[in-house]
Amino acid sequence: MQRTDLKSKIKALLVSELNLAGRDPSTLDDDAPLFGEGGLGLDSLDALQIAMFVEEQFGVRVPEGDAARPIFRSVSTLADFIEGAKAGQAVTTG
Repeated sequence: MQRTDLKSKIKALLVSELNLAGRDPSTLDDDAPLFGEGGLGLDSLDALQIAMFVEEQFGVRVPEGDAARPIFRSVSTLADFIEGAKAGQAVTTG
């Protein structure tokens, strides 16, 4: 899957799975924070849903706890993690 296609799919899943009514996936910034101010303002329950859809849709297991925080920073970091995990590489996001 092309990187742009992967990011588009992640954005579409974020909008549909997290019930972000009225949001157009194409308007989500790849590097905007998913959590906290200045981004989508998601919370810890949303993080669980993201982990579930990443595992279901992409076949990639997301680590638990603090190890997942950098992965969930943005659409770009999610895409980096998925690509790296699918390639069998250890991914560090910093």
